[in-house]
Amino acid sequence: MKFLLAVCSLFPFLLGKSPVNWTSTSQKLSATEYNLVFTATIENGWNIYSQYLQSEDGPVKTSFSFDDENNIQLIGKNIETGDIKKVKDEMFDMEVIKIKNKGVFTQKVKVKDASKPITGTIEYMCCNDLQCLPPKSVPFTISLAIAQ
Repeated sequence: MKFLLAVCSLFPFLLGKSPVNWTSTSQKLSATEYNLVFTATIENGWNIYSQYLQSEDGPVKTSFSFDDENNIQLIGKNIETGDIKKVKDEMFDMEVIKIKNKGVFTQKVKVKDASKPITGTIEYMCCNDLQCLPPKSVPFTISLAIAQ
């Protein structure tokens, strides 16, 4: 019965629906500097993982890759805010940093050409108390022309 419940709860995700929805925007700081803001809205009961896990032996950490590295220079670390907790995860038998409900990731960048959109990919893994879904890659495009 427990197996059947687990399979039924996975059915929407087998069809491609994820319990995590990503949005991305930019904030203009100066003529050449911007904050790129990535927001993960996470369904109740699910979580994603920090970019800054202590080990590669556990869950897949959230990561951001940028396509045109010639146009942007990353300034400092990507800052995570939201419902973030460092916990002992029984599934992975290790301490991890989980993000639940909503996570906001802010990366400051310097750009050479603000007329070009910033494109790339977010990779993340989401889990609940019973299972983890396979890691997923989500493309993003951020237009700097509309940044405020």
